[in-house]
Amino acid sequence: MTEALYHTDAYLKEFAAVVTAVDGYKVALDRTAFYPGGGGQPNDVGMLTAGDQTWQVVKVSKQGAEVWHELDRAAPPIGTPVRGQLDWDRRYKLMRTHTAMHILCGVIFRDYGASVTGGNMEPLKGRMDFEFETMRQEFVKQIEEKINIEVAAARPTQVKILPRAEAFQIPDLIRTKINLLPEDIAEIRTIEIIGLDLQADGGTHVANTSEVGHIRVVDYKSKGKINKRIEVALEQ
Repeated sequence: MTEALYHTDAYLKEFAAVVTAVDGYKVALDRTAFYPGGGGQPNDVGMLTAGDQTWQVVKVSKQGAEVWHELDRAAPPIGTPVRGQLDWDRRYKLMRTHTAMHILCGVIFRDYGASVTGGNMEPLKGRMDFEFETMRQEFVKQIEEKINIEVAAARPTQVKILPRAEAFQIPDLIRTKINLLPEDIAEIRTIEIIGLDLQADGGTHVANTSEVGHIRVVDYKSKGKINKRIEVALEQ
């Protein structure tokens, strides 16, 4: 079982670990700060080192209780102590982007009651689909103004890991149209933007909305009768 360091410290850039399993070019570690992807957030990349050897981590994925790190060449053997280092510039951009998506979701749910029907992101860009029948330029402009007010409000974020029964007593914890959380998950991780938004979420976020920077709505389009897409971009 891999200890998910990214769940409790999103700002951890380097870490020490031990190889616990090997499968070709892939290794599982006893602990990792590499996010394996999920919830629309891409997996981290970076490198592992052991002594004078270095491996590029080109992909990370979660399978059961293990987080697997795909390397650019043959993996070190089981029991090897390694040091992991994230591509921090990319990860931090993803953290800013993920929090921006929660600001967008939080504002739309608070002010318009619309559920999320889909979403995805890459560094400094993302899109979300919502249950809206109509969407016009004036309305989108209003949304852009509202989300940037929340950025400027410098709202802190807070992560908690709660027992499933306690978590599901929180109203509107699941903002997606369909609840995608497997029934066998005993603990639910939540991310709260204090005073704006509280959701179940497994990804990484910045500590304060002020870190997100200015958000631009760069496009909007219809993806169905009651399914409208908003695309955003962040400044460098």
